[in-house]
Amino acid sequence: MELLYFILAAYGLTQILVYGKLLESVRPTSGWLGQLFSCPMCIGFHVGWILMLLSPYTELFNFDVTPVNYLILGCLSSGTSYVLNMIIGDEGIKHEHKRVE
Repeated sequence: MELLYFILAAYGLTQILVYGKLLESVRPTSGWLGQLFSCPMCIGFHVGWILMLLSPYTELFNFDVTPVNYLILGCLSSGTSYVLNMIIGDEGIKHEHKRVE
């Protein structure tokens, strides 16, 4: 259950950082920081290791703060944030209907 809480927290924070209206005025839009903040996969990685550092201060999930967990949780957060971002949009579950001719 801790892993599910971690994934949902990472996805939520990633969505806020990449798409949140509240941060529009301070979110970088150009240069490498602009590229970073427009990519849910990239921001998702950084959200993962930040949540790992915060895990001793929450009861939702608890991970040891180690270099291996830094990499694993960063990758887990990146991958799941990207996949969830591709599946779920502002109007619900995304679907494409392609016409076969």
